[in-house]
Amino acid sequence: SGIERKMIANGNTFYGALRYSELPRWIRENCEPIDVAMFQVSPMDKQGYFSFGPNASHMAAVCERARVIIVEVNPNMPRCLGGFEEGIHVSKVDMIVESDSPIGILGGGGPATEVDEAVAKLIVEEIPNGACLQLGIGGMPNAVGSLIAQSDLKDLGVHTEMYVDAFVDITMAGKITGSQKSIDRGRQTFAFGAGTQKLYDFINDNPSCMSAPVSYTNDARTIAQIDNFVSINNAVNLDLFGQVNSESAGIKQISGAGGQLDFVLGAYLSKGGKSFICCSSSFTDKQGNLQSRILPTLDNGSIVTDARPNVHYVVTEYGKVCLKGLSSWQRAEALISI
Repeated sequence: SGIERKMIANGNTFYGALRYSELPRWIRENCEPIDVAMFQVSPMDKQGYFSFGPNASHMAAVCERARVIIVEVNPNMPRCLGGFEEGIHVSKVDMIVESDSPIGILGGGGPATEVDEAVAKLIVEEIPNGACLQLGIGGMPNAVGSLIAQSDLKDLGVHTEMYVDAFVDITMAGKITGSQKSIDRGRQTFAFGAGTQKLYDFINDNPSCMSAPVSYTNDARTIAQIDNFVSINNAVNLDLFGQVNSESAGIKQISGAGGQLDFVLGAYLSKGGKSFICCSSSFTDKQGNLQSRILPTLDNGSIVTDARPNVHYVVTEYGKVCLKGLSSWQRAEALISI
């Protein structure tokens, strides 16, 4: 977020390179013991469990490493059902604080642009009935979700890092059943969720939604078990070798690696699976100059989020290309065409 970027710029915070899927293990094996862990939970159920809400992610690992655990019980926090590591029992809690504060709302963003819609159309035509979806954050994945909701697709599934409003819209349109998933059948699996109040109301106490640790959701071995997996993510820019940068502006860190690489790898290991890296072909910089997002080589110091052998499809508003197995000059020609 903008907060972390400012802290990094001021030298108060440093980015630690790690795949998001590795975070629970890193906390358990490498992190110093945590003196106090305090976090929000939903009200306790009749079995004595507090739900982590829409944030199973790495919370179980944090609790294992904490000397003191304080939970802030907030009735506004949705109770998210799961399979494992989605909550904590009262017997493991040291202190309880009660609050009634509103939970963080992530705005739905503005309407999709013409570029977003053009990219979305190119991706949606590649999605078969029964596919399992992963959507990243941003305007383009949201545009894909909106287009899917209006399509004739059916029996789709969800297995994603981040649960976003688009999944609610697709579900309410009757497109998601999860009936074709080989694991977690009938359930929409996610590591964390963030969106509008509509999303939080939908996932609250919803047995069709499954909150799970990120070490499970983002594990390429888990993703590979699901046939026809479709992964859709954004890029900052990429070069003519097919190297994708999704986290930096030159040497300036602007985002984390997240689970993009895990889903790129897992989708290709899935039978019939596809991964799509999408971006606008160009953008206007702060000086008002038009800049290409597809570069001869990445800017000096740019981070390679997805190495060139791993990239499957790249999509801009001008078309889509499959880079798998192409030589360097073939990749360059393909990317120049879009």
